[in-house]
Amino acid sequence: MLDNLFKLKENGTTVQTEIMAGLTTFLTMAYIIFVNPTILSETGMDFGAVFVATCLAAAIGTAIMGLYANYPIALAPGMGLNAYFTYGVVFGMGYDWQVALGAVFLSGVIFLILSILPIREQIINAIPRSLKMAISAGIGLFLGIIGLQNAGIVVGSEATLVTIGDLSQPGPIMAAIGFIAIAAMTALRVPGALIIAILGVTAISILFGFSEFGGIASMPPDPTPTFLQLDIIGAINIGLVAVVFAFLFVDLFDTAGTLVGVAHRGGFLDANGRLPRLKKALLADSTATVAGSLLGTSTTTSYIESASGINEGGRTGLTAVTVAALFLLALFFSPLAGSVPAFATAPALVFVAALMAKGLAEIPWDDVTEYAPALITAIAMPFTYSIADGIAFGFITYAAIKIFSGRIADASPTVIVLAALFIAKFAFLG
Repeated sequence: MLDNLFKLKENGTTVQTEIMAGLTTFLTMAYIIFVNPTILSETGMDFGAVFVATCLAAAIGTAIMGLYANYPIALAPGMGLNAYFTYGVVFGMGYDWQVALGAVFLSGVIFLILSILPIREQIINAIPRSLKMAISAGIGLFLGIIGLQNAGIVVGSEATLVTIGDLSQPGPIMAAIGFIAIAAMTALRVPGALIIAILGVTAISILFGFSEFGGIASMPPDPTPTFLQLDIIGAINIGLVAVVFAFLFVDLFDTAGTLVGVAHRGGFLDANGRLPRLKKALLADSTATVAGSLLGTSTTTSYIESASGINEGGRTGLTAVTVAALFLLALFFSPLAGSVPAFATAPALVFVAALMAKGLAEIPWDDVTEYAPALITAIAMPFTYSIADGIAFGFITYAAIKIFSGRIADASPTVIVLAALFIAKFAFLG
């Protein structure tokens, strides 16, 4: 039954491999279960209710991705989007969190319409191959800096923006051990290298008192404080048009970049660099955004951490369904899930970053009109801390260089239009 549903033999995988890949992906993105409620609760939202909404939105979106699109890609409320929700819309503009949820709902409906129509698919397919490879590498670099931050190896600095952390602390030491273990086990072809390292570092950190064992299980918190509490009517006003479109722009291109990058890492792109069943994948994330807003969380999107499971051999939707099931289980085992410290998953993120950075090798380095915008795309993602902004810079520089070098024919009309829209977005929406 599973083989017929997910085409396991056709994709050269097994049930055991898919489940292991799903567990790996879940462990590398489980931090969102705790980080998202922490950020959104600053607006006055109930922490426990947002915790439940986060788990359910992730489970719904990921299950749709697995069962409908048959891809090993997981979804959850997006980092960056939750910060914009809290610090940009609620604190910055003074709107209630209910109105902000209404704006997320409206943007989700627009995502859904664009996904049903061929517009969104055409946009992603119009991305030049050099930029697609740069997006893959850029996401890798973005994963790398997230991993180094989680490990405490890289920290903020007022003088230099970022600087080296205190390497004598347990976090950086344990993360370094985990990374070396992953690389060594991979070289030795040990199956499940990432998950072995994550669980091993977690066990050692608990044993030596570097992190706490939070317990085993508890009943899920009450979801009603945020369930169906969105204010759609309040979100339908001229002042929130920019907010709705900001959510739209970020989720559209964040998802586009993640799908392209993760698909490239998994070898899912066809000979033309296009992703089969793209429409189904886009419907999964847009439906999840709508569902998440009803449950009480910010925009749900595809997760770059899915690359960790793909690296463990995940090739089909069974990996995603496994992740979805684990998010549902997390509702009851939140103390246990919370026992995995950030520095335990950090080495997995950095190792996947190393793998994804190989996309840079596929960029045509003999053509400056291709490699210059590609490099801008790749380095902008970690430095702006945004996949969407990295893609925006890439489109703008790609179109501009092609136009001013007299090679406008190389740039499709879609690329030029999108570049103009990105310029307008930065000019008027920031």
